Amino acid sequence: MTDKQNIYNFSCLNQNGDEISLSNYEGKVLLIVNTASKCGFTPQYNELEKLHQKYSDKDFEVLAFPCNQFGKQEPGSDKEIQEFCSLNFNTNFPVFSKIEVNGNEAHPLYNFLTEAMPGLLGLESIKWNFTKFLIDQKGRPIARFAPNTSPEKIEPKIKELLDH
Repeated sequence: MTDKQNIYNFSCLNQNGDEISLSNYEGKVLLIVNTASKCGFTPQYNELEKLHQKYSDKDFEVLAFPCNQFGKQEPGSDKEIQEFCSLNFNTNFPVFSKIEVNGNEAHPLYNFLTEAMPGLLGLESIKWNFTKFLIDQKGRPIARFAPNTSPEKIEPKIKELLDH
């Protein structure tokens, strides 16, 4: 792992292009997800919103990072993505500005996450939309979940972290 041992050393652009420090989420359990509007897994936005609604008052947040690297399934502008999420899934959790999660242009947050929590066979790259990272209250990645793992199935691990 890099010398940055938690996610609080990173900042990301919100949908308005403002830089947001992830230290704003210090002390919270986080589920970080790379998302796409035209993906077969897009209905997971419903489950992500349910988790957000259920646990946001208990120091839990979902952080969504739209990405167009997989099948060009997130072609819209940041404004279009926000409207899509709001109109179709009534999302209330932060949906950040579109980023890349793999390659030379990958956001430093995703370089950190994939190095800390490699996927199958130790591969660090993100394989598809809706890969999820569970982050503890100290900003450390503690689990990685495949795109086909429903957010609902992650709920027990979220509850376990929140109860500590």
